[in-house]
Amino acid sequence: MTEAVAAWRRKAVDLLARREYSRAELARKLAGREADIDRAALDAVLDELAACGWQSDARFAQMWIQAHAARHGAQRLRQDLRQRGVATADIDAALAEHQAAEPEQDELSRARAAWARKFAALPTNREDYARQYRFLASRGFASGIVSKVLSGRDRD
Repeated sequence: MTEAVAAWRRKAVDLLARREYSRAELARKLAGREADIDRAALDAVLDELAACGWQSDARFAQMWIQAHAARHGAQRLRQDLRQRGVATADIDAALAEHQAAEPEQDELSRARAAWARKFAALPTNREDYARQYRFLASRGFASGIVSKVLSGRDRD
């Protein structure tokens, strides 16, 4: 075992002790700014961490969704996790698990709650409608959900 591999392992365990990381995030952190790293050795360290259960993309996706679902819609959560290198299957499983665990926190109720934290009243003109629509859309809520919330038809 080379010094670099031992250092990567120590640094990875130190990082994972603080919070969950996706495999891609952890690889970026461990590689740092070095241009000429041994990718095979780095992948071996990451594989070892995954085999030991210390790093898991599925667990990272679950934790990310749990932490951010109250403020963001499913589209935004998917995009954020994809940017962090999580596989689509892990994202879908984590979203389904979150929905099953908290069925009262569906997309519509989360959009309604996000809207209520920011705005006091339904839009009265096009400018307000557009501003509120952009707010909810930027949070990753689907257009149908946003339209329901802003029209007041959201209480099914």
